[in-house]
Amino acid sequence: MDLAGRPVTSDPTLDPGLRSVVPVPEGSDFPIQNLPFGVFAPGSGAPRVGVAIGEMVLDLDAAQRAGVLGDLPPGVFSHPALNPFLALGREAWRHTRESVSQLLSTGAPGEFLFQQSAVEMLLPVTIGDYVDFYSSIHHATNVGRLFRPDDPPLHPNWRHLPVGYHGRTSTVVVSGTPVRRPRGQVGPGAFGPTAKLDFELEVGFVVGAGNGDGHPIPVDDAESHIFGVCLVNDWSARDIQAWEYQPLGPFLGKSFATSVSPWIVTLDALAPFRVPAPPQDPRPLPHLVPSQAATLDLDLQVSLGGTVLARPRFASTYWTVAQQLAHATSNGAVVRRGDLFASGTVSDEQEPGSLLELSMNGATAVPLDDGSVRTFLEDGDEVSMSGRCERPGMVGIGFGECTGVVLAAKET
Repeated sequence: MDLAGRPVTSDPTLDPGLRSVVPVPEGSDFPIQNLPFGVFAPGSGAPRVGVAIGEMVLDLDAAQRAGVLGDLPPGVFSHPALNPFLALGREAWRHTRESVSQLLSTGAPGEFLFQQSAVEMLLPVTIGDYVDFYSSIHHATNVGRLFRPDDPPLHPNWRHLPVGYHGRTSTVVVSGTPVRRPRGQVGPGAFGPTAKLDFELEVGFVVGAGNGDGHPIPVDDAESHIFGVCLVNDWSARDIQAWEYQPLGPFLGKSFATSVSPWIVTLDALAPFRVPAPPQDPRPLPHLVPSQAATLDLDLQVSLGGTVLARPRFASTYWTVAQQLAHATSNGAVVRRGDLFASGTVSDEQEPGSLLELSMNGATAVPLDDGSVRTFLEDGDEVSMSGRCERPGMVGIGFGECTGVVLAAKET
């Protein structure tokens, strides 16, 4: 079922037999059934909104000016962020998706196309607030054992609510932006570049419709407030984090950089890949109990310098995106279009989504294909994350990549 309760088969944009007039390579992340939204700049041109199709970008601003996208406010795609489009609401999002699908399957969109390799991808939304959760029980358990070996790995509240922290929006960057090694305090009297720089393989979601009146968003209504999903790398300095995080949680160990993938995959495109969420024990409080607990059957992957380190399953996460958004607004907090929420590191029973877990906090060397080893990231390392949804009888879709190269710390 999709977000409106309709069978997926009633959505013509998801038809497995649908084909694009624009060539799409076999196994591409961006078949016509996907149509993710992003913001790009073509050469010296101004930034505008586009949709990915195969190896191309469809210029929505040019298509709208040519009158092929239906009745939408003039210039809504001419902005350097998706926020004005998000403000139009779900019916407009769905209508635009259907119009783009029809154009790409029956029209002649060549004049509106750019090669993805020839454009600059930008941060897709203007982010007002950023919240990072801790929704993987496997990751939370692993970290608890590493950081608090003499205590139970999960704090008493963990199974009762989605734990999270507020991040810093000013350091959220688009994929491909280099990330500089931060300096910080790592113990009494000790300050310098982190020696334990890490990645965190995460899934993020972007709010499309806020709750401006401050009323809590019911868990069963939460997905109607979400525009789409992206990949997130919440870079972490584990030595800074370990020293600072008690009693108030992460701060400078995480606020220096967060990378996001440039394409936002809509929930409509992801409808065929909804699966039941894992059982929860104890049963959450009523405001966190949905009538139907669902998550995404999304396979993730993180690579370091070309070596695949882990392939965790997002479907293993304990707290769903609907529960996260419902909890975040349960006290009357206001969320706005463009706000970014992230899952926290995704780890499953076998595949950890961070070097902290893979190296057991530096105790075990992680081998790379070139013969070198890592415990944590070194200067010059490139981290690449990807994700893909597959289901028998449906066309698989992906998220593109979320990448970043580590730069040396600035000299003092």
